[in-house]
This record gives sequence, structure tokens and C-alpha cells, in this order.
Amino acid sequence: MGLTEKHIQSPISPDVSRKLRVGDIVYISGSIIFCRDKAHKRLHEFALQDKPVPVDFKGLPIYHAGPVAKRSGDSWEIIAAGPTTSSRMEEYEADVLRYYEPSIIIGKGGMGKRTLSALIDTGGAYAVFPGGAALLAAGHMRRVLGVYWMDLGIPDALWHVSVDELGPCIVTMDSAGESLHERINSESLAQLKQLLSLASNCERVDRL
Repeated sequence: MGLTEKHIQSPISPDVSRKLRVGDIVYISGSIIFCRDKAHKRLHEFALQDKPVPVDFKGLPIYHAGPVAKRSGDSWEIIAAGPTTSSRMEEYEADVLRYYEPSIIIGKGGMGKRTLSALIDTGGAYAVFPGGAALLAAGHMRRVLGVYWMDLGIPDALWHVSVDELGPCIVTMDSAGESLHERINSESLAQLKQLLSLASNCERVDRL
């Protein structure tokens, strides 16, 4: 696993996102879309009905986050923008990737096999942004370009935001099928089995 630092511009072409590998440290400039579970559910429903959505996702990173935002006249200021747990979006993410063609998913905690399969198919990547760094993330937000589906509530609406050097975003799932989360889970399970086997052997020795 390498640790290559990359500075990329959004919208991100598949040629760029396909080259991202687990361990890459990415800084993103351009525009991103804040999108949490309620918005994912609606995107899924709209895709099934072939209904248009208010913003073009193609090539844009999706950020699993709900901002803390303050309105001033006709504009918004994002005060905090920490990531939420990505597994909440697992039910819909694969379909969102295939239908809307975003480039990178940013969140925390990793995602599952369905999402990994979709990343392989679409040439995307998943990256984690440091949890607990909501103010750091907000410092990279430059301008709110649009807010949609406000009926879902401020944290769950679609926020189209211009960012400058948003990062560090650490790639943990890539289009080559590598998943740091799966690797850690497998290694942890193997170690647990060894510990349980050792404990069982110790019990048998004690009984002798």
C-alpha cells in the first residue's frame, strides 16, 4: 500500500479516478455534493422512476456529510462539515454509482462488497476523511453553489459546494477491487480464530 499524495480537480474523469489506489492521499478542488442516507434513498427512487434530479452528479465526489450551515441573506456559510458513517448509505450506494456516475465517495468507516463491486464497474474510489475534523473540512468550503431537497432537512438536503484542497482524503477502496476495510476485517477474524483456538487448548490443558 503506497502513500502517494494527489491533488485533483473536480469534476473528476474516470481516467483519473481509475488510477487512484488504496493508500493514496487525495486533496480535492472544484465542486462536491453533500449527500446522506435520506437523499440516497430519494436518488434511488428517482432512478427507478427515471425522474430528473436537480444537480448533475457525473464526475463529482459525493461527501457523506450533513453540514452545519448558517444563512446570511441569499447565501449560506458552512460552519462545520464532518463526515458521517458511510455504512448508512450501503443499501443504495451501488445503484447511485452506476446510475449517476459520481467519481469518488468520501465518508468514514468504509463500505461493503456491493459498493466495492460498483466502484470496480464505474472506475470510482472510496476515501475516508478524518472523523472529528468537521471544522477542518469547513475551512476548505469556499461557496455553496446550490441547495436542493430542503424538505429532507438541512443535514439531509443535497448541498452542491465549491471546495479548495479538501483533504486529506485517504483512499481505502479502489477500482482494482482492493478494500482496506475488508483486509482489516479478514485479518482481525483470523487473529480472533487463533486466540479462540489458543484459549480452547489452554482449557483442555487445565483439565488434564
